[in-house]
Amino acid sequence: MLTFEQKIAIFDSFPELQRKNISLGRVNYHYEQSAYDKKTVVYHLHPNGNGYVYAGLLPDCDTDDKGMVNIRDYSEDELRSIVQRSIRSLSPKTAEQQTVSESEGAQCEQRWIGPGEHTLLLVQEGDLWYVYSGLNLDMAFETRDEAEEYLREEGYRAV
Repeated sequence: MLTFEQKIAIFDSFPELQRKNISLGRVNYHYEQSAYDKKTVVYHLHPNGNGYVYAGLLPDCDTDDKGMVNIRDYSEDELRSIVQRSIRSLSPKTAEQQTVSESEGAQCEQRWIGPGEHTLLLVQEGDLWYVYSGLNLDMAFETRDEAEEYLREEGYRAV
């Protein structure tokens, strides 16, 4: 298990995060550029090494009712990975991220039209498939099939 100091060093290495010291020696880290009301990425990191990372938008993580995962026994690689993924899940999409080259378009980005001519965008980012409504993340899936099934069930069709 990593020590409190080792975990602090890992979290401090993310320039996107702002450290907030709270009561009883605990520390939170906030992501102020979050596209959501949720800004706390690291919650109640305690000097005993216990703490939580927000993973509520990550479909492959088993979270509590607040979307948090306990990081007490995480290795350095696991900790860095979940923090990076948490930040990415909360990040607003830039115009550059939304624009995919034509050569990649068929496999990485697809528009879907649904009720009321509402448009959603299905995008592959890394190993996951995300459904966006404008700049807002609607859902995330592990496979393209799961994402497409969801879209069809909601009354959308690929264009």
